[in-house]
Amino acid sequence: MPFDELGYECVFSSEWDENARKTYAANFGETPAEDITKIKESDIPAHDLLLAGFPCQAFSIMGKMQGFADTRGTMFFEIERILSHHKPRAILLENVKQLTSHDKGNTFRVILERLGALSYHVKYKVLNALDFGLPQKRERIIIVGFLDKAQADAFDFKFEKQGYDLKSVLENDEKVDKSFFASEKIRQKRKEATKNKTKYYPSVWHENKAGNISILDYSCALRTGTSYNYLLVNGVRHFTPRELLRLQGFPDTFKIVVGTGEIRRQTGNSVAVPMIRMIARKIDLILKERKRRTIA
Repeated sequence: MPFDELGYECVFSSEWDENARKTYAANFGETPAEDITKIKESDIPAHDLLLAGFPCQAFSIMGKMQGFADTRGTMFFEIERILSHHKPRAILLENVKQLTSHDKGNTFRVILERLGALSYHVKYKVLNALDFGLPQKRERIIIVGFLDKAQADAFDFKFEKQGYDLKSVLENDEKVDKSFFASEKIRQKRKEATKNKTKYYPSVWHENKAGNISILDYSCALRTGTSYNYLLVNGVRHFTPRELLRLQGFPDTFKIVVGTGEIRRQTGNSVAVPMIRMIARKIDLILKERKRRTIA
Protein backbone atom coordinates (compact mmCIF):
# COMPACT_ATOMS: atom_id res chain seq x y z
CA MET A 1 0.00 0.00 0.00
CA PRO A 2 2.71 2.60 0.82
CA PHE A 3 4.45 1.97 -2.49
CA ASP A 4 1.09 2.17 -4.32
CA GLU A 5 0.72 5.62 -2.78
CA LEU A 6 4.08 6.58 -4.30
CA GLY A 7 3.03 5.50 -7.76
CA TYR A 8 4.72 2.12 -7.93
CA GLU A 9 3.14 -0.77 -9.81
CA CYS A 10 3.04 -4.23 -8.28
CA VAL A 11 3.98 -6.69 -11.07
CA PHE A 12 3.83 -9.90 -9.04
CA SER A 13 2.56 -11.22 -5.70
CA SER A 14 2.55 -14.66 -4.12
CA GLU A 15 0.45 -16.09 -1.28
CA TRP A 16 -0.39 -19.73 -0.61
CA ASP A 17 -3.16 -19.20 1.98
CA GLU A 18 -6.59 -19.20 0.34
CA ASN A 19 -8.25 -16.73 2.72
CA ALA A 20 -5.34 -14.31 2.51
CA ARG A 21 -5.64 -14.54 -1.28
CA LYS A 22 -9.31 -13.55 -0.99
CA THR A 23 -8.48 -10.52 1.13
CA TYR A 24 -5.72 -9.49 -1.27
CA ALA A 25 -7.91 -9.89 -4.35
CA ALA A 26 -10.77 -7.87 -2.82
CA ASN A 27 -8.49 -4.97 -1.95
CA PHE A 28 -5.93 -4.91 -4.75
CA GLY A 29 -7.89 -6.20 -7.71
CA GLU A 30 -5.77 -9.25 -8.46
CA THR A 31 -5.35 -12.72 -7.01
CA PRO A 32 -1.77 -13.55 -6.01
CA ALA A 33 0.09 -16.48 -7.50
CA GLU A 34 0.08 -19.47 -5.16
CA ASP A 35 2.98 -21.40 -3.60
CA ILE A 36 6.19 -19.51 -4.41
CA THR A 37 8.23 -22.73 -4.21
CA LYS A 38 6.44 -23.97 -7.33
CA ILE A 39 6.99 -20.80 -9.37
CA LYS A 40 10.03 -20.42 -11.58
CA GLU A 41 11.95 -17.21 -11.06
CA SER A 42 11.97 -16.76 -14.83
CA ASP A 43 8.16 -16.62 -14.77
CA ILE A 44 8.23 -13.65 -12.41
CA PRO A 45 8.29 -10.26 -14.20
CA ALA A 46 11.37 -8.07 -13.95
CA HIS A 47 11.14 -5.58 -11.10
CA ASP A 48 13.08 -2.78 -9.41
CA LEU A 49 12.05 -3.54 -5.84
CA LEU A 50 11.37 -6.76 -3.96
CA LEU A 51 9.27 -6.78 -0.79
CA ALA A 52 9.10 -9.92 1.33
CA GLY A 53 8.55 -11.43 4.72
CA PHE A 54 9.70 -14.97 5.50
CA PRO A 55 9.67 -17.51 8.35
CA CYS A 56 12.99 -18.56 9.86
CA GLN A 57 12.15 -21.78 11.72
CA ALA A 58 13.81 -24.04 9.17
CA PHE A 59 17.20 -22.46 9.64
CA SER A 60 17.91 -24.24 12.92
CA ILE A 61 17.37 -27.66 11.35
CA MET A 62 19.25 -26.70 8.23
CA GLY A 63 22.09 -25.31 10.31
CA LYS A 64 22.61 -28.54 12.20
CA MET A 65 22.44 -30.61 9.04
CA GLN A 66 24.33 -28.36 6.62
CA GLY A 67 26.44 -26.13 8.84
CA PHE A 68 24.82 -23.16 7.09
CA ALA A 69 26.55 -24.13 3.86
CA ASP A 70 23.54 -22.86 1.93
CA THR A 71 19.93 -21.79 2.38
CA ARG A 72 18.12 -24.55 0.49
CA GLY A 73 15.02 -25.86 2.22
CA THR A 74 14.07 -22.50 3.74
CA MET A 75 11.72 -19.78 2.53
CA PHE A 76 14.65 -17.39 2.41
CA PHE A 77 16.01 -19.46 -0.47
CA GLU A 78 12.96 -18.44 -2.50
CA ILE A 79 13.87 -14.80 -1.99
CA GLU A 80 17.51 -15.54 -2.75
CA ARG A 81 16.83 -17.29 -6.04
CA ILE A 82 14.51 -14.49 -7.24
CA LEU A 83 17.09 -11.86 -6.32
CA SER A 84 19.81 -13.84 -8.06
CA HIS A 85 17.80 -14.00 -11.29
CA HIS A 86 16.31 -10.49 -11.41
CA LYS A 87 18.74 -8.38 -9.36
CA PRO A 88 16.18 -5.68 -8.44
CA ARG A 89 17.72 -2.36 -7.46
CA ALA A 90 16.41 -2.49 -3.89
CA ILE A 91 14.95 -4.89 -1.34
CA LEU A 92 12.82 -4.50 1.77
CA LEU A 93 12.54 -7.52 4.05
CA GLU A 94 10.69 -7.90 7.36
CA ASN A 95 10.84 -10.46 10.14
CA VAL A 96 10.38 -10.92 13.88
CA LYS A 97 12.99 -9.21 16.03
CA GLN A 98 14.24 -12.58 17.30
CA LEU A 99 15.71 -13.23 13.86
CA THR A 100 18.99 -11.63 14.96
CA SER A 101 19.41 -14.09 17.85
CA HIS A 102 17.86 -17.17 16.20
CA ASP A 103 20.18 -20.19 16.50
CA LYS A 104 22.78 -18.09 18.35
CA GLY A 105 22.88 -15.55 15.56
CA ASN A 106 23.79 -18.02 12.83
CA THR A 107 20.51 -17.57 10.96
CA PHE A 108 20.95 -13.84 10.60
CA ARG A 109 24.61 -14.17 9.74
CA VAL A 110 23.75 -16.50 6.85
CA ILE A 111 21.07 -14.11 5.58
CA LEU A 112 23.48 -11.16 5.57
CA GLU A 113 26.18 -13.25 3.94
CA ARG A 114 23.87 -14.48 1.20
CA LEU A 115 22.56 -10.98 0.48
CA GLY A 116 26.14 -9.73 0.36
CA ALA A 117 27.08 -12.52 -2.05
CA LEU A 118 24.33 -11.20 -4.34
CA SER A 119 25.99 -7.75 -4.20
CA TYR A 120 23.40 -6.15 -1.92
CA HIS A 121 24.55 -3.56 0.57
CA VAL A 122 22.17 -3.75 3.52
CA LYS A 123 21.18 -1.94 6.65
CA TYR A 124 18.86 -3.27 9.32
CA LYS A 125 17.16 -2.24 12.53
CA VAL A 126 14.42 -3.38 14.90
CA LEU A 127 11.55 -0.90 14.73
CA ASN A 128 8.44 -0.62 16.91
CA ALA A 129 4.98 0.19 15.55
CA LEU A 130 4.38 2.25 18.71
CA ASP A 131 6.85 4.81 17.37
CA PHE A 132 4.89 5.21 14.13
CA GLY A 133 1.54 6.35 15.54
CA LEU A 134 -0.04 2.95 16.15
CA PRO A 135 -1.23 1.83 19.62
CA GLN A 136 0.44 -1.56 19.22
CA LYS A 137 3.80 -2.67 20.61
CA ARG A 138 5.06 -4.57 17.59
CA GLU A 139 8.82 -4.90 17.22
CA ARG A 140 10.07 -6.15 13.87
CA ILE A 141 13.44 -6.23 12.18
CA ILE A 142 13.54 -4.37 8.89
CA ILE A 143 16.25 -5.13 6.34
CA VAL A 144 16.80 -2.63 3.51
CA GLY A 145 19.29 -3.26 0.73
CA PHE A 146 20.52 -1.66 -2.47
CA LEU A 147 22.78 -2.90 -5.25
CA ASP A 148 24.32 0.56 -5.34
CA LYS A 149 26.52 1.13 -2.28
CA ALA A 150 26.07 4.90 -2.44
CA GLN A 151 22.31 4.43 -2.25
CA ALA A 152 22.68 2.10 0.72
CA ASP A 153 24.91 4.65 2.43
CA ALA A 154 22.25 7.31 1.84
CA PHE A 155 19.58 5.27 3.61
CA ASP A 156 19.08 5.52 7.38
CA PHE A 157 16.56 4.44 9.98
CA LYS A 158 16.15 7.87 11.56
CA PHE A 159 12.45 8.57 12.01
CA GLU A 160 10.69 11.09 14.22
CA LYS A 161 8.56 9.28 16.77
CA GLN A 162 4.81 9.69 16.32
CA GLY A 163 2.33 9.68 19.18
CA TYR A 164 -0.39 7.07 19.40
CA ASP A 165 -3.95 7.11 20.71
CA LEU A 166 -5.83 3.93 21.57
CA LYS A 167 -9.13 5.76 21.22
CA SER A 168 -8.45 6.27 17.54
CA VAL A 169 -8.81 2.56 16.77
CA LEU A 170 -11.63 1.57 19.12
CA GLU A 171 -15.28 1.30 18.20
CA ASN A 172 -18.08 2.24 20.58
CA ASP A 173 -18.91 -0.71 22.84
CA GLU A 174 -22.61 -0.07 22.28
CA LYS A 175 -22.15 -0.72 18.56
CA VAL A 176 -19.97 -3.82 18.98
CA ASP A 177 -21.73 -7.14 18.47
CA LYS A 178 -22.26 -9.04 21.74
CA SER A 179 -20.36 -12.01 20.35
CA PHE A 180 -17.12 -10.06 20.82
CA PHE A 181 -17.60 -9.77 24.57
CA ALA A 182 -15.75 -12.25 26.74
CA SER A 183 -17.71 -14.68 28.87
CA GLU A 184 -18.67 -13.64 32.38
CA LYS A 185 -16.24 -16.24 33.72
CA ILE A 186 -13.30 -14.72 31.82
CA ARG A 187 -14.27 -11.19 32.81
CA GLN A 188 -14.50 -12.09 36.49
CA LYS A 189 -11.17 -13.87 36.27
CA ARG A 190 -9.58 -10.71 34.83
CA LYS A 191 -11.11 -8.55 37.56
CA GLU A 192 -9.79 -10.85 40.24
CA ALA A 193 -6.29 -10.85 38.73
CA THR A 194 -6.23 -7.04 38.60
CA LYS A 195 -8.03 -6.15 41.84
CA ASN A 196 -4.92 -4.40 43.20
CA LYS A 197 -4.05 -2.64 39.96
CA THR A 198 -5.05 0.81 38.77
CA LYS A 199 -7.66 0.61 36.05
CA TYR A 200 -8.28 3.26 33.42
CA TYR A 201 -10.17 3.57 30.16
CA PRO A 202 -9.65 2.95 27.39
CA SER A 203 -7.06 0.27 27.93
CA VAL A 204 -6.01 -3.15 26.73
CA TRP A 205 -5.66 -5.92 29.27
CA HIS A 206 -2.90 -8.29 28.25
CA GLU A 207 -2.44 -11.74 29.80
CA ASN A 208 1.02 -13.24 29.38
CA LYS A 209 1.95 -16.92 29.43
CA ALA A 210 2.39 -16.85 33.20
CA GLY A 211 -1.14 -15.56 33.69
CA ASN A 212 -0.11 -12.07 34.76
CA ILE A 213 -2.35 -9.23 33.55
CA SER A 214 -1.00 -5.88 32.35
CA ILE A 215 -3.28 -2.90 31.84
CA LEU A 216 -1.90 -0.80 29.02
CA ASP A 217 -2.80 2.17 26.82
CA TYR A 218 -1.77 0.15 23.78
CA SER A 219 -2.12 -3.36 22.46
CA CYS A 220 0.66 -5.88 22.71
CA ALA A 221 1.68 -7.39 19.38
CA LEU A 222 -1.15 -9.04 17.47
CA ARG A 223 -0.28 -12.71 17.08
CA THR A 224 -1.58 -15.81 15.38
CA GLY A 225 -2.15 -19.15 17.06
CA THR A 226 -2.65 -17.79 20.54
CA SER A 227 -5.48 -17.63 23.07
CA TYR A 228 -8.47 -15.63 21.93
CA ASN A 229 -8.54 -13.99 25.36
CA TYR A 230 -4.92 -12.80 25.68
CA LEU A 231 -5.98 -9.28 24.69
CA LEU A 232 -9.21 -7.74 26.01
CA VAL A 233 -10.38 -4.18 25.46
CA ASN A 234 -11.03 -2.70 28.91
CA GLY A 235 -10.91 -6.24 30.22
CA VAL A 236 -14.32 -7.10 28.79
CA ARG A 237 -14.22 -7.74 25.04
CA HIS A 238 -12.11 -8.77 22.08
CA PHE A 239 -11.01 -6.51 19.27
CA THR A 240 -13.35 -6.41 16.29
CA PRO A 241 -11.98 -7.11 12.78
CA ARG A 242 -12.02 -3.40 11.95
CA GLU A 243 -10.13 -2.56 15.14
CA LEU A 244 -7.52 -5.22 14.36
CA LEU A 245 -6.98 -3.69 10.93
CA ARG A 246 -6.71 -0.22 12.44
CA LEU A 247 -4.08 -1.50 14.87
CA GLN A 248 -1.95 -2.32 11.84
CA GLY A 249 -2.69 1.00 10.17
CA PHE A 250 -5.11 -0.13 7.48
CA PRO A 251 -7.68 2.49 6.41
CA ASP A 252 -11.37 1.91 7.04
CA THR A 253 -11.83 1.55 3.29
CA PHE A 254 -9.93 -1.75 3.47
CA LYS A 255 -12.46 -4.45 2.65
CA ILE A 256 -13.21 -7.34 5.01
CA VAL A 257 -14.28 -10.40 3.01
CA VAL A 258 -13.34 -13.23 5.38
CA GLY A 259 -14.39 -14.25 8.87
CA THR A 260 -13.20 -12.83 12.18
CA GLY A 261 -10.83 -15.73 12.83
CA GLU A 262 -9.12 -15.19 9.49
CA ILE A 263 -8.81 -11.44 10.07
CA ARG A 264 -7.19 -12.20 13.44
CA ARG A 265 -4.70 -14.47 11.69
CA GLN A 266 -4.05 -12.09 8.82
CA THR A 267 -3.49 -9.04 11.02
CA GLY A 268 -1.26 -11.17 13.24
CA ASN A 269 0.88 -11.84 10.18
CA SER A 270 0.73 -8.34 8.73
CA VAL A 271 3.24 -5.53 8.85
CA ALA A 272 2.44 -2.14 10.39
CA VAL A 273 1.49 0.04 7.42
CA PRO A 274 2.68 3.44 8.80
CA MET A 275 6.09 1.96 9.60
CA ILE A 276 6.49 0.67 6.06
CA ARG A 277 5.18 3.98 4.71
CA MET A 278 8.04 5.91 6.31
CA ILE A 279 10.61 3.42 5.04
CA ALA A 280 9.07 3.40 1.56
CA ARG A 281 9.35 7.16 1.30
CA LYS A 282 13.07 7.04 2.06
CA ILE A 283 13.68 4.23 -0.42
CA ASP A 284 11.69 6.09 -3.06
CA LEU A 285 13.63 9.33 -2.61
CA ILE A 286 16.94 7.49 -2.94
CA LEU A 287 15.91 5.57 -6.05
CA LYS A 288 14.48 8.68 -7.72
CA GLU A 289 17.54 10.77 -6.87
CA ARG A 290 19.79 8.29 -8.67
CA LYS A 291 17.43 8.30 -11.66
CA ARG A 292 17.52 12.09 -11.84
CA ARG A 293 21.31 12.07 -11.80
CA THR A 294 21.43 9.42 -14.52
CA ILE A 295 19.12 11.43 -16.77
CA ALA A 296 21.11 14.62 -16.11
